[in-house]
Amino acid sequence: MEFEISPTLAQKEIIQNECLTVPVLQQENLSYQDFFEQFMVKNLPCIIKNVARDWQATNKWVNEDQPQWQHLNTKYGHTKVIIYNCSQKYFNSQKCRESTLDEYLALIRNPTEDIYYLKDWHLKLQCKTDNFYQVPVYFASDWLNEYFTECTDDDYRFVYMGQKSSWTPLHADVFNSFSWSVNVCGQKRWIFFPPGEELLLRDSLNNIPYDIKEIPKSRKCFEVIQNAGDAIFVPSGWYHQVWNLKDTISINHNWVNGCNIYSMWSCLKNSLEATKREIDDCKGMDNFEEHCQTMLDALFGINYNKFYTFLEFIANRRLNVLKTGNKTGLYHGHIIGINHAVFDLNQICKVLGEFLSCDHVNKSQYFHKAQSLLHEVFDIIKKRNTKHVIV
Repeated sequence: MEFEISPTLAQKEIIQNECLTVPVLQQENLSYQDFFEQFMVKNLPCIIKNVARDWQATNKWVNEDQPQWQHLNTKYGHTKVIIYNCSQKYFNSQKCRESTLDEYLALIRNPTEDIYYLKDWHLKLQCKTDNFYQVPVYFASDWLNEYFTECTDDDYRFVYMGQKSSWTPLHADVFNSFSWSVNVCGQKRWIFFPPGEELLLRDSLNNIPYDIKEIPKSRKCFEVIQNAGDAIFVPSGWYHQVWNLKDTISINHNWVNGCNIYSMWSCLKNSLEATKREIDDCKGMDNFEEHCQTMLDALFGINYNKFYTFLEFIANRRLNVLKTGNKTGLYHGHIIGINHAVFDLNQICKVLGEFLSCDHVNKSQYFHKAQSLLHEVFDIIKKRNTKHVIV
């Protein structure tokens, strides 16, 4: 399926609006264009019904909304997973350990006072040919997994399995990314806080609460129940906490695209500044900037060099679409349209302009390469639309 947007979208600035409710939408009545304009561009949450109806996971992993644990154990029992103990706090998360699926299933078959949650299971990465789900077209513009599946041995595609009462503490997603989550079976309760509200929840040490047991009545937040087959769209920078109200299996992606790449870039910059403040007493040491980049990579999961490599990969993919007119299928089988490629390049142009103005980048070995890429991107989108270029 080709996903495409109106050419006028390349003329719009990315904005954020307040959300009064979390809309519940029917897949049959929702176009990609509508989702793009009303939710991704505006960075607002929503639920889309009936997304997983034809998935293999829905048909083979579930019977009458109950997980088929024995089938899953037979097929995937040997695979590596991460198990979280929801009853044991570890800093601002939960105590976790590496295990196998069969060990996790043995734990939940013999319940104790502890509640266990299997999270961040890279099942698609481990079983590449097993097509147990399809990426909904609304979430097809996914630079993060487009890059990681092609260029690394990692990804941001996950399966979650949680017994009733398992939960995830209050958090915002990695890289300030979007996320989507589809319940294959079960039911979840979500609480969302719009960007900025989390600042009012911090304690005297600037820590985010671990658990929102009682929601302060003065805080703006939104509560949503997600049922089987529902996809929930989690916008960038929205803190959220999640509870499994039944035994639940979900499939989730973290993802970045032209709508939130600037949010990722801003978060990366802020993380670097925070890193520098933490080791300010060492700023006179040799290679201080390089040490900061090493720490940034370890703490944030990416540094400036890796961020540029990521942008360069996506930019070259989109430039190829415009130069050749070939609409190449992406990692999930969907095909990006011409107008969408122009939109993506506009957003890359905007981020690259700021990126090149940073002192560290100015002195880096990839400065001239990044500068050349910016000029190439700018020239090609200017030729396509001389009046409307976002830079």
